[in-house]
Amino acid sequence: MKNGEINIEKLESVAIRFRSLAHPIRITIIEMLKEKEEMNVTAIYKILDIAQPAASHHLNMLKNMGILASRRAGKKTYYSLKQISLDRILKCVDKCNDF
Repeated sequence: MKNGEINIEKLESVAIRFRSLAHPIRITIIEMLKEKEEMNVTAIYKILDIAQPAASHHLNMLKNMGILASRRAGKKTYYSLKQISLDRILKCVDKCNDF
């Protein structure tokens, strides 16, 4: 990319990630994990009062975006925030405010 030239493909990729992140349930999951550090699917769907498959869907989207990490303990999967990814997203948003 030349200086001052806009990379449309990169902008579209960023827009897709921000739209995925902007869902109210996903924002709530991030907020919950900021407070509790680690939670399993059962705790998350019960607190949110949504179906387990819906919670798993939102958690998988956040994991695929690189925002969450997961670990298995027996039959349960625990999710936590990847702080580096969250910090990068916040820095990106801050850069947008500079324009």
